[in-house]
Amino acid sequence: MTQPVMEHPFSKSTSQTERCHKLLETVSSDDSLGIVINADPDAMSSALALKRLFWRKLKKVEIFHVNAIDRPDNLAMIRLLNIKQRRIRSMRGRKLTKWAMVDSQPGHYPPFKNHPFDIIIDHHPIDPASRATFMDIREDYGANATIMCEYLKSMKVALSTRLATALFYGIKTDTDNFVRDSLSNDVNAFKYLYRYANMNTIKKIESSELSRHALGDFRTAIDELVFVNNMAYVNLGEVDNPDTLVIIADFFMKLAETEWSIVAGVYDKKLIFILRNAGFRGNAGKTAKKLFEPWGGSAGGHRSAARAEIPLKEIEPKIKSRNDLDYMILKKLKSLKHKPPSNKDPSDNETSKRSKS
Repeated sequence: MTQPVMEHPFSKSTSQTERCHKLLETVSSDDSLGIVINADPDAMSSALALKRLFWRKLKKVEIFHVNAIDRPDNLAMIRLLNIKQRRIRSMRGRKLTKWAMVDSQPGHYPPFKNHPFDIIIDHHPIDPASRATFMDIREDYGANATIMCEYLKSMKVALSTRLATALFYGIKTDTDNFVRDSLSNDVNAFKYLYRYANMNTIKKIESSELSRHALGDFRTAIDELVFVNNMAYVNLGEVDNPDTLVIIADFFMKLAETEWSIVAGVYDKKLIFILRNAGFRGNAGKTAKKLFEPWGGSAGGHRSAARAEIPLKEIEPKIKSRNDLDYMILKKLKSLKHKPPSNKDPSDNETSKRSKS
């Protein structure tokens, strides 16, 4: 019998026990499940957890990732924790009876936007178009791995060192060691997993963040960095890997003068912006929407971290050069209301080592 589709996620008052029952009712022993993720530590660990929850309950569970995986630390995590997954570009022709998505929602990926999902478990802001037979979205959680840890605990699933290490690292990275928005739930899950996780493996994964190839991007980023008051901005132009933008945005947040870090780059015919915020008054997710959605792209995220993607075809008619683009972006940054008050013209505080060419 076809199960009803949830048009809204569970309410906050729904108990964890009820959520567990509903999750198990979504599948049967004859089902084979495909789990779709945008592979990063939080998503990969969440997929491993969901796969463990259905161990010996389904015919087969496979993990698929929609993105290219190039970051050295993510590749180290996959290698050290032996995470089996495959790239997916379309769900057509796959002999699977059920589909799940964790740490994301279908609307985030155009090829899957209109595909019916059976399970969605996420901690990002709710996409009004999201629908699934089972939909658990808790946008106040710092990490999706925390949600999955609560399922494992509630269902009394024994944790392997491998799974505990993955979930521990997922929480660690998505909360940025609890610098980003998080709940006591995230802290409690982190403490629970600590006793089972392998800290030497965690250290090795974290120490694998950079490759020699990335040093050139860092050199470019430092040479072309622009400050607008407390905001660090750089446009890297064409990049080989969009994860480079994330690494550099996080790097510039280490500067004492920086409360905002905004890094732009072009990849796969899209202009991508990565935003980071450490202040009390700003909201990276809302700022990304305000700045970049009017340009015809998609944008969103949390208070401290956000992303925007704009197809180049949407903005090419409006700009003639990279300098034009930088001018437009810097003009937008100067107009933000959450900058610290100043009696000076904001342009007086700009510093740039970039060549005028």
